[in-house]
Parts: sequence; structure tokens; C-alpha cells
Amino acid sequence: MKLGIYGGTFNPPHLGHLTSAQAAMDVLELDRLQFVPAALPPHKDLPEGSPGPRERLAMVELAADSLLLPDRIGVNALELSRPGKSYTADTLEQIHAQYPNAELWLMMGTDMFLTLQNWWEPQRITRLAGICTFARTQSDSGEALNIQAEHLQKTFGAKTCVLQLPHIVDVSSTQLRELLARGEGQEYLSPAVYGYIIRHGLYGVHFDLKHLPDRELRACACSMIRAKRIAHIRGTEEEAVRLARRWGADEEKARRAGILHDITKYLEMDEQLQLCHKYGIVLDDLEQRAVKLLHSKTGACVARDVYGVSDDIYNAIFWHTTGKADMTLLEKILYIADYMEPNRDFPGVEKLRKLAYEDLDQAVLLGCEMSIQEMKDRGLPVHSNTLQARDWLRSKSSRKEP
Repeated sequence: MKLGIYGGTFNPPHLGHLTSAQAAMDVLELDRLQFVPAALPPHKDLPEGSPGPRERLAMVELAADSLLLPDRIGVNALELSRPGKSYTADTLEQIHAQYPNAELWLMMGTDMFLTLQNWWEPQRITRLAGICTFARTQSDSGEALNIQAEHLQKTFGAKTCVLQLPHIVDVSSTQLRELLARGEGQEYLSPAVYGYIIRHGLYGVHFDLKHLPDRELRACACSMIRAKRIAHIRGTEEEAVRLARRWGADEEKARRAGILHDITKYLEMDEQLQLCHKYGIVLDDLEQRAVKLLHSKTGACVARDVYGVSDDIYNAIFWHTTGKADMTLLEKILYIADYMEPNRDFPGVEKLRKLAYEDLDQAVLLGCEMSIQEMKDRGLPVHSNTLQARDWLRSKSSRKEP
């Protein structure tokens, strides 16, 4: 196995790091890659006011997840659990012990590559791993890199690779911190990392979470879910807005409901139950056993408590999983938008999409019936609120027919 090791302070992790990682995966034909955030970098002090190791770890995890390769790209927190300075030689020794048959490649930027001979035990580093450097900017001197590569080969017997990046993201973490403090630089970050920075007020970024613009609200939502869910979130948001426009609902409320409806989707049962206790949510017997039923309720509470949504948005999120009898227009819109957004693909979804723009009640009724049938086919219990929603819509439809 070929394993890439990408260390650094990642303060913060940005698109330049991600572009470099992807390029190394391709050129070196790596089977796996691990980002390794440094706890106490030996070559420099972290700037005053920098996030702590755990916050940097969380941001790196979000950045790695955004690459959508969970089986190949991950994060190794070993330096955070090791006391003292984060010496690369010690890190490589630990990883080598964990993967004794792996071919290790250590990745670093140009400045680090040009000074590698001055690191702690460079001979041990080059014995344990090949060295790959990224020519990050157009001004990086290919000649200097090639001379250094030859020097490392002759002095330490190092394997080296000078990698010219096909797509240049010309920003350093230092520059990015300065941009963020001025309210700029968001384009250099994955949405999830930017959202984490907003939520925790890092790098001089200060927003009132209860009055966020749509872009910042989306970023915060992305930071609370897995990257594979983002397409669904965007699809639900866009579908909810289109339906609101068609049926005369408030488009901005539909948008924000769509953005926030799944923010607690990936919390484990114990975390869900803690939130239910915090917000006084009373659960029935089925909900106490089925974690998938809880994120709509806890998500609604977090959306109101943290992001200041209005009661009608709160209720739309609260009921978007099961539905209920006597649903409001916004509740129907979010329920069916979540069910049929453009990324959904199941038998009957096209009929559902067409119906949603012809008769919203009938579309929600069909969605309830399809959900009920799916649960029965899988041998799973159906929540009583979904049954009540179906019966209410059937009754409403029968009253219309005469």
C-alpha cells in the first residue's frame, strides 16, 4: 500500500491543501492519504489567538470529508495525543509501526522542502518516507527545487518528487488569516470549514448567528453534516423555493427551512437524546428507539435556538420527517421538497414531482402513502403522525370532490 502523510498546522486548512492532496493522490498513485495536524510544530510558534489543536483537528476533518473519499482520505490525530513538540520523524516512526508494509510518502510545501536538512533527524525522515513537495505558485523556482531534490538524494538517499500543481490555489494560511479578519477570503475555504469558523468565531470572523446571510447560513449547515449530504441540502433548498413561488408561500422562509432541515442528521442517539432533554422534547416509544426520527425535532430546536428562525420555519423543520395532520403550507412544502428534490431517485418520483406543481395536497398525500408502503415493505413500524397526515389529507381530498 502507498500511504501519503500530509502534515502541517492547517491554520486554517484551505483549498490549496485539498488541491495538493488530490494531485498527490493521482501522481503518486496513493492508495490512502492521511492529514496529520501538528499539536506543537517545532519549526514555528502558532500566531497568538490561533485555534487550539482540537479546533484545528475539527476543521481538518471537515476539509478532508469535503473530498468525498472517506475510504481513501482521512485524518490522523496521533500528534495531538503525543506530548511535546510534533517532530515529523517521530510521527513517521509511529505510522510505520502501524503500517509496516506500507510505502510512505511525506508531503510538504516548497519552503519546508528547501529546509528539510535542518529538521530534527532528517536522515530518519528520509529513511522512513519518500518526500513530495508542491510547487504552489508560478514563482516557485523549479531549478531550486530540483537542486534541493538532488541534494537530499545524495546526502540522505532520499526518494523525492517535485509536483507541479495543475490548478494553483495561490494563498498561504497566513494570508488567509489576514483576509478572514477583514471579512474576506471565503473563496479559499470549503463551505464546511468556513461554516465552522463562523460558528466558533475564529480568525476575527464575527457574525450574529441569529441574523446570518444565506451564504453564511449555508456554510454553517455544511459544517454540521457530512459532505455527501450537501447535494441533498441544496436540492431541498432549491426545490422548496420553487414550490413556495408556485404556491404563494414566503420564498425566503422556504429557503432557510431547506438549508437547516438536516443540521442534526448525523448525531448519534445519545447526542439526540441530550438535545431532546435540553429542549424539553417529549418522545413516544417509537422515537425513543428510532434515531432517524429525532433529527427533525432536534434540528428544529437548534435552528430556532442558535440561528433564530421563526416559529413557522421551526415547525416546518420539526415535522418534515413524519408529517402530521393539519399541516401548514410551509410544512407541506418542506415535507415534499425533502422527499422529491432533484437528487432523489426512486420509482414514482417523477410522478410525485409533476403532481407537486399541480396539486400540493395530493403530492403530500402520495408522499405519505409511499413512505408508509416503504416502511411496511421493510418490516419497520410507521410513525402515527405519518398515518394521521395521510388520513387528514384523504379526508380533505374527499371533502373537495363534491
